[in-house]
Amino acid sequence: MSIGEMLAATVPMTRTLKLEYLETSAEKAVVALPDQSEFHNHVGGPHAGAMFTLGESASGAIVLAAFGDQFSRAVPLAVSAEIAYKKLAMGQVTATATLGRPAAEVVAELDAGQRPEFPVSVAIRRADGAVTGEMTVVWTLRPNA
Repeated sequence: MSIGEMLAATVPMTRTLKLEYLETSAEKAVVALPDQSEFHNHVGGPHAGAMFTLGESASGAIVLAAFGDQFSRAVPLAVSAEIAYKKLAMGQVTATATLGRPAAEVVAELDAGQRPEFPVSVAIRRADGAVTGEMTVVWTLRPNA
């Protein structure tokens, strides 16, 4: 099962928004929010809440790809998130997530008995490539008790 299929099966909101997982690797996750009128805002573009969910979902996809082999000993949790809406988003938007720290560094902290935190940066773009939003989600790997 791919990461996108796994998230669609376990996170109902991804199914609700019909998110499309275009790429999921430890280096980058790309997730698309199709243009759907039921999720439009008052100006006809994707609602800010839908774009937030898109960005958070892309960040979760890269966390699964980069640290899935650690989940037998730690649980991934989002700690905080910030989003900035930069330009009007219209039509389909795509979120691209990248890790803000090397995965090996995060795993080394986990190996040392720490609870590592790490940022995931997300750029949300419309079809013409313009960045409509920027997001940072801070994640942790909480060691199992």
